[in-house]
Amino acid sequence: MEMASARRRAKPPQAVGGGGDQLALWAACVLLSSLSLLVAAAFSTGFGGAARLTLEAGPDRDREAAGALVTRATGAGSGRYCDEDDDLIDSMSVDGEWVLLRGAAERLYGPGQCPFVDEGFRCRENGRPDGDYAEWAWRPRRCALPRFDARRLLEILRNRRLVFVGDSIGRNQWESMLCMLASAVADDRDKQAGPGGASIYEENGSPISKRKGFLSFRFRDYNCTVEHYRSPYLVRRGRPPRHSPKRVATALRLGSMDAMAPRWKDADVLVFNTGHWWNHERLHQLGCYFQDGKTLRLNMSVEDAYERALNTLQKWVQKEVNTTKTLVVLRTYSPAHVRASNGGGGGCVRETAPELNTSRIALHRWPGLLNPSPALIEAAKKRQLATMHVLNVTLMTAQRRDGHPSVYNVRLPSPAAAQEQVTTRAADCSHWCLPGVPDAWNELLYALILHRTRTTSLGGSD
Repeated sequence: MEMASARRRAKPPQAVGGGGDQLALWAACVLLSSLSLLVAAAFSTGFGGAARLTLEAGPDRDREAAGALVTRATGAGSGRYCDEDDDLIDSMSVDGEWVLLRGAAERLYGPGQCPFVDEGFRCRENGRPDGDYAEWAWRPRRCALPRFDARRLLEILRNRRLVFVGDSIGRNQWESMLCMLASAVADDRDKQAGPGGASIYEENGSPISKRKGFLSFRFRDYNCTVEHYRSPYLVRRGRPPRHSPKRVATALRLGSMDAMAPRWKDADVLVFNTGHWWNHERLHQLGCYFQDGKTLRLNMSVEDAYERALNTLQKWVQKEVNTTKTLVVLRTYSPAHVRASNGGGGGCVRETAPELNTSRIALHRWPGLLNPSPALIEAAKKRQLATMHVLNVTLMTAQRRDGHPSVYNVRLPSPAAAQEQVTTRAADCSHWCLPGVPDAWNELLYALILHRTRTTSLGGSD
């Protein structure tokens, strides 16, 4: 495959002053948390479970851990691009800023222009009056992101599979990717018509909706598929062991991958996410407990179970996936914003701008990050974890309290009706409007894919 085609480049970053040191400190913390996540999975036996996901870690501990990591990437203003270097790839999602770019020139698609967006993510069409949430772009400080070239990515994916596995936030990102790739396909008013007509179609004729199971869209002219498999926990959920207490309705088998896993392992790009379903409300309150081997662990915390599941994922990738062929990515937890920044009710309701001051963001508010221990820090320095790349979007996404559907997740008959629901409807502060934040994740994923193709072709052949 020809990998040297001309690339449309974003403008290289300029030198950043002022608050850059503070942001870099937070960035180092989050990057270290990502490394710890993989180290915990790969080396949990050797460290005796020292790494632990926690909701109580505070800023002081985060800063202490951050001090143990020294990044070696080139500084701002170097004119380098993020896909050119391992260190730049690692820093691009954790050391940067959101920049407002009003105007359609930077966008690949606009509200109402993509048929692949679930109704719940169509915020402008559902009556949201402001539009800046779709105009913010992520700009790394140490390098420039390559501009997303949908046609080039489709060429890279020719005869290949791009697979997303996870919860509905993963579906959010998958729909974003469909829209971004579709921007390079000739205008086709009926893109979901089927193999006899449309150039992009769902292989089983299924419409995009909040549908359980999986969806696979084929780009006919490139013979590639972009797929989503619903697996909120990544591990298997099923009947509990015999003679379990009556309160136990189901069990998460922490040592076994989801039954659909055999369908994932031969993908050429495999993107995992999990996190939003790992909470007391979705587990114990619904009678779902944890099973480790043949033993039901009634007293196991959600945090310990989550770490055990990630360990299972890491082992499965090492055993079942040919990582010389497949690029495996774990996208980290994307924070929900259930508390309003202005002290009012309704969580993300009425939020119209990001939180650009990262010193106001306390990462310990959200689950999904491992609290690094000294042993894990030392292991991260000495060992290379090449089987799975962590795309750490937690800090950058924590800034985007404005990007959620809020109450604009249902189509109403009039703008007036949409405004009335601001005080009456429950707000969705977990998912993301499209276009919006998931587009930025996919720009980072695109840089990862380009970085991979610099040394190894996807699928293991040129």
